[in-house]
Amino acid sequence: MKTIVCKEPYKWEITEREKPKCQHGEALVRIQRIGICGTDLHAFCGNQPFFTYPRVLGHELSGTVEEISVNNTKIKVGDQVSVIPYLECGYCPACRSGKTNCCSSLKVLGVHQDGGMTEYISVPTNHLIKMNDLTLEQAAVVEPLSIGAHAVRRAAIRKGEKVLVIGAGPIGFGVMTFAQLQGALVVAMDLNKERLLFCKEKIGIPHTILAGRNAINELRELFDGGLPETVFDATGNVHSMNASFTYPEQGGRLVFVGLVQDNITFSDPDFHQKELTLMSSRNATREDFLHVKQAIQSGKVKVDSFLTHRSNLQEMPNVFKDWLLPETNVLKAIVEV
Repeated sequence: MKTIVCKEPYKWEITEREKPKCQHGEALVRIQRIGICGTDLHAFCGNQPFFTYPRVLGHELSGTVEEISVNNTKIKVGDQVSVIPYLECGYCPACRSGKTNCCSSLKVLGVHQDGGMTEYISVPTNHLIKMNDLTLEQAAVVEPLSIGAHAVRRAAIRKGEKVLVIGAGPIGFGVMTFAQLQGALVVAMDLNKERLLFCKEKIGIPHTILAGRNAINELRELFDGGLPETVFDATGNVHSMNASFTYPEQGGRLVFVGLVQDNITFSDPDFHQKELTLMSSRNATREDFLHVKQAIQSGKVKVDSFLTHRSNLQEMPNVFKDWLLPETNVLKAIVEV
């Protein structure tokens, strides 16, 4: 089977591998769509935390079940599925408390072990969700949307709450979308004017702010002198994350959805004076995947508008570098297998 390996930073290799055997408790999935995300971009550029080379990337996956070792689930051969790429141990304190997304020995497909930039992959059946009612493209982007949905759930957003989302990329889009579904008044902030325009026209975000020195004044104008109760930073940018401590209201919350390989610093007196709650949000759980699936099925979430670039598996290494360039305006790229 054809497989693409990231041998080292900035280097792809197309190889032929044997089709994996379907192990006990697993299902063999024929991969049909792969979403490209920030993790893949960071790994290719050599700045992804917790990462080693060589590695088969790809964790936003949809496909069709071709074989099941033990048919003890509702998944059947021929079903279209999304893959939950976070492989937890099931035994550590986090897993026992239902926080499988932050298992102490978590292995993420495409990060800690080989992922889905290949034609077939064998995964545990309990990490598959049936997606027969969605398109392959919709099924592939359930994972990144689930990250946003998980962050909103973790922050316990309330109806009418004022929310700022920094970073108008696919993860930020997910946060904005599910915060709005909770009834929040959402403001988007980014350095890219075109992405802010997309937020208004495609996601329905009423107010957007261009990141910069005047941002906090614009927020106060929008909120009658106040600031947002909850701020999400989905940039994965150390400068943005350091600056984000200034934006929450007194007693507010700051949620880091993006991950950066660096140290975050802030003024402790200011942090205490505001009595801020600082939270991280990591990955997602099955509950989040099912929530996103239902939201897409019901038409509350529309994903087609931000699928902007496509490639097949063979050509992906040739076009991937172009997707890194700001002028290509990539929101979400999809690889067809």
